Amino acid sequence: MIWIIAAFVIVLLCFGGVLLFGAPYLPTLTPQVHAALELADVKPGETLLELGCGDGKVLIAAAQIGVYAVGYELNPILALIAWLRTRRFRKQVRVVCGNFWTQQWPAADVIFTFLLDRYMGKLDDRIVHSTESPVRLVSFAFRIPHKKVVAEKSGVFLYHYRTAKEV
Repeated sequence: MIWIIAAFVIVLLCFGGVLLFGAPYLPTLTPQVHAALELADVKPGETLLELGCGDGKVLIAAAQIGVYAVGYELNPILALIAWLRTRRFRKQVRVVCGNFWTQQWPAADVIFTFLLDRYMGKLDDRIVHSTESPVRLVSFAFRIPHKKVVAEKSGVFLYHYRTAKEV
């Protein structure tokens, strides 16, 4: 009985603890995955960064069209699931178990996220201050305050970021 309780507590901490840093796990629906990749005009050879990759669904869709994808996931259970699901794309997909807020992000052409509203301003600041090349951000369900949406489809919002040199 103690093992069941311990397992329950671990699962609760893994899924509930992420609320301190981001969003709870909610799988991105297939129409929104396709909308995000279409809106961002992702091309083979580009790099997609997913902040909170959950079960790896977006990473797999990106890899299937020839995109290199890096996903960050704080929940170790979901990171393992994403890693297992993306193993057939191991040359194109990397899953990082960790907090994307504290990690150094690789250069990316596209960033995908499904965060909560309260984190969108912080994400905007992070992208503005750490991006050295132009990047397209696609956000499912939540907008960045005070930033113009370039395009929207199926509840996915597209934003463009330019480097300080281009502004």
